[in-house]
Amino acid sequence: MNNGDSIRNAILSARTIAIAGHVNPDGDSIGSLLSLGLALEGLGKKVFMISPGGVPKKYKSLPGADRIMESAATLKKIDLAISVDCSSRDILGNAFDAFKLAKGIIEIDHHDFRRPFGDIQFVDTKAAAVGEMIYLLLKELKAHITTDVAQNLLTSIIVETDSFRLPNVRAFTFEVCTELIKKGVDFYNLVNTIFWAKTKESAILSGICMSRCKFLKKDRIVWSVVKQKDFLLTGGKDEDVDMVADEMRALKGVDISILFREKSRDTLRVSLRSKDKINVASVAERYNGGGHFDVAGCSIENSARSIKKFLLQIEGLIEKQERLENS
Repeated sequence: MNNGDSIRNAILSARTIAIAGHVNPDGDSIGSLLSLGLALEGLGKKVFMISPGGVPKKYKSLPGADRIMESAATLKKIDLAISVDCSSRDILGNAFDAFKLAKGIIEIDHHDFRRPFGDIQFVDTKAAAVGEMIYLLLKELKAHITTDVAQNLLTSIIVETDSFRLPNVRAFTFEVCTELIKKGVDFYNLVNTIFWAKTKESAILSGICMSRCKFLKKDRIVWSVVKQKDFLLTGGKDEDVDMVADEMRALKGVDISILFREKSRDTLRVSLRSKDKINVASVAERYNGGGHFDVAGCSIENSARSIKKFLLQIEGLIEKQERLENS
């Protein structure tokens, strides 16, 4: 664990701690936020947990989720602020207000492409999920890992590994999960609730997106778009299409999937997925986004011209891959 002494000393010497995840939170962000927050409370710390935009429906039943704040507006003084699963200060959204109040900032993250902003970084790009890193930190702090903490850590790992189906899974991932399950977590119920179970709205929106799929580069690229009117028609929310880019990537022969989500008349949120270490984050970074080689995101202008330009850059990644394959 890098910077272990500095992180341990900063946490143990702090009385009030704000912990925040990123905008458009996923299971890694929420699970890491809750597990660290509950464990630090067990050490006697006054903890404020912040998730800008709130908690997605599927994670609201997690232990401690009802304690999460949507903004830092009511906070006045903080000894220490900790970000989890955040590759830059920008994706903290309004939660960064808490970081402006803090005497020190710690970043805990596993993204390949990032823009540091804190005083101390705990970064491990090989970690399958930030939950793995929180587990190591809690061991370093000699914090008690309760059943509730373990459930939240498992949520982080299950979601971030796509239920143990992605190449980021390593032997250590299963070692951590083994220890967490021993804490008494109902693993079947957890994985069914936070990963396998789909809402009616999610199923319909997924079908809409899949029906709009278009293919490029001999079907190695697939892309689709979900519009604001689709959410109004189905009663669904943005979180209901979180898994669509992964479903598209699973299509046989596809190397890159792109889902354009219409956030407003002016903005599209872009979710990118890839196989075989094709670096989709390199394109996301050009639009002030980022992520991992195979999972990344950004935002672009909501126009046909912008979509076309973006797709041309993605095609460039396939052309580069073809050159490597033929060399």
